[in-house]
Amino acid sequence: MVELVLKVSIILMGISMLLVVIRFLKGPSLPDRVTAFDLFTTMVIASIAIFSLIWENVNFLDVAVILSLIAFLGALSFAYYILKRKD
Repeated sequence: MVELVLKVSIILMGISMLLVVIRFLKGPSLPDRVTAFDLFTTMVIASIAIFSLIWENVNFLDVAVILSLIAFLGALSFAYYILKRKD
């Protein structure tokens, strides 16, 4: 049962990622694109965690933690850029 739930969640995550990419490409403004990019990295981190559960390998969680730190710093730098650009 757990394997079925994990496989369904990967499929739903893939569909959601496709919709986020469409929002990233279509987004009317820079903040919309930054938000879509941040959501996409969050979904990649969640996908890594799900694949780590499927393959029963905890080494991938280290990659997810590092990616989350990089995504956080990227979101901060984009927010700083948007804040300074408005002036």
